[in-house]
Amino acid sequence: MGFFDDVLLRLDESVTGLFGQWNLWTTVIFTVFAGFLTYQIATRQEPDTHPFLLARQAQGSPVRQPGQSPVYRSQGAPHGMPLNAGLNVKDPGASKWARGRDGDLRDVWRQAVAGVQEDGPTKGTTGRIVTVLGTNKAIEHRLDDITRQINLIGEHISAQGGNRVAIYLPNSVELIATLFACAFHNLTAVILPFDQPDDAVISMLRRSAADTVVTAPGSFPFDLVAKSYPSLRQLIWVVDEGSSHMDWNEVPQGAGGSVNVSTWQDIINDSPVDAGKELPPLEGQKEPRDVTIFWQSKPGQQEEMVRFTSANLISAIAAQLFAVPTAHRLGPSDLFLPADSLANTHTLVLTLAALFSNASVAFNSVASQADDLTVATRGVSPTVVVATPAALLKTHKEATARANASAISRALHRLQTRKLAQNGVMPTTKPEGSKLRLILTAERAGADTPRLSSAVLTDLRAFTGARIMYALTAAKVAGAVTQTGFFDYRVFEDEKGGCHFGPPLTSTEVLLKDMGTWKTTDEGSRGEIVVRGPCVAGNEAALGVAGMMRDDNTLTYV
Repeated sequence: MGFFDDVLLRLDESVTGLFGQWNLWTTVIFTVFAGFLTYQIATRQEPDTHPFLLARQAQGSPVRQPGQSPVYRSQGAPHGMPLNAGLNVKDPGASKWARGRDGDLRDVWRQAVAGVQEDGPTKGTTGRIVTVLGTNKAIEHRLDDITRQINLIGEHISAQGGNRVAIYLPNSVELIATLFACAFHNLTAVILPFDQPDDAVISMLRRSAADTVVTAPGSFPFDLVAKSYPSLRQLIWVVDEGSSHMDWNEVPQGAGGSVNVSTWQDIINDSPVDAGKELPPLEGQKEPRDVTIFWQSKPGQQEEMVRFTSANLISAIAAQLFAVPTAHRLGPSDLFLPADSLANTHTLVLTLAALFSNASVAFNSVASQADDLTVATRGVSPTVVVATPAALLKTHKEATARANASAISRALHRLQTRKLAQNGVMPTTKPEGSKLRLILTAERAGADTPRLSSAVLTDLRAFTGARIMYALTAAKVAGAVTQTGFFDYRVFEDEKGGCHFGPPLTSTEVLLKDMGTWKTTDEGSRGEIVVRGPCVAGNEAALGVAGMMRDDNTLTYV
């Protein structure tokens, strides 16, 4: 007992001595320490995803061929399983347990019109399609009216002997409607990049052998084309409301009267009211024809012409739908804005994915012409945006200047970026009035696109309150080659030439072939990027640029 008495006595003396020396400074130190500890415990959040999922984002094949790396695949499409090739479309009356069809472009619009199929409070809900005009005016289009346009325009082009339809329009409802009109009426769609020099337009028409053009007045050099390209047989003007009173059916002198000129509005208005309301039936229809896209690597260079099958585009759409976690996928509550040109397959595929998901879609004709998110989102508050790297860099520059204006804003920004990079948690604060939750952007392989570092991407996530997915795109790949993960907020100190571009999607597999001094060794995989998959034109394409696989199996430039 004497031992325990001695211990208790010493403990009593220690406690008495401690509190005997207590003063104001001790109180301050204790309060600060207790407050810091309480704050850490109260605000602690689990990472948005497990760090192990970011540490190994793709799976390499167990065997590689001489002169090339292993074949890398998404964890969602492991080796031994087929790549994602379809939308699993269930026809009415089919068993819920039966495997659905891969589908084609027509199924995208059928799904947009039918609405949400899954049982729940949103079943049957459809998205809206909106045209944004200026800052205060937005026109909502009824889906039934667009269906009627799809049918009537397709029937008119077919009746006039059209076969290959060049679409030379800015981002608009008419562009999407013409694409679907071609799909439903067995026509070949040719999407031309908008606002190009006259000689480039004529060159693209010749190379694509287009016989019909759907375009807007003031942007298409009709007189020059009629003289220089005698194969043109039809021209359909998409006239705005303010110019609809003018006569647009005049044919330029020298065209020989061989061009049938009409306007979009006349085709629609001159048809019976009940005509074109029903989509053609599924039974007995042929597979939709190819969609031709022109890829311009650098200004002044001739565009590369690529033909994508409907299956290529559907595979790319399916991969983009799978890339977003189930709880965050697009739905009727989202407003999707393509702030990049729909002539880019990355933007086009994402827009079609939004339509298939029954999200609302907003079209702004100036959005694809200006590398400025402020201009692109004027008059609309989107939740999901497709933006160019140049637009995001401009946004970053402007937001950084505002954040550096005061010490408080700088400190707040540091806290948010640290929370992202170190804790893996997305900040919940957003700029006032913003609903933006996801930004999609892409590097164009070999096109000298401004590159986004991981530090810039993290800053943008903190500034906008939105997650960002950064993809690598190429001419012969519908959608994307690789794409960063939805929850990947990491910042790297050893970047070379910009951020990594993530792992392959579920529709692609990537390998690196030896290229000059860049070779695959036991230390790492380097070489020319080669991509395969059902979303690739011709099933395989070499990108002509050197890349490497990082330790986490994400792709980046060498």
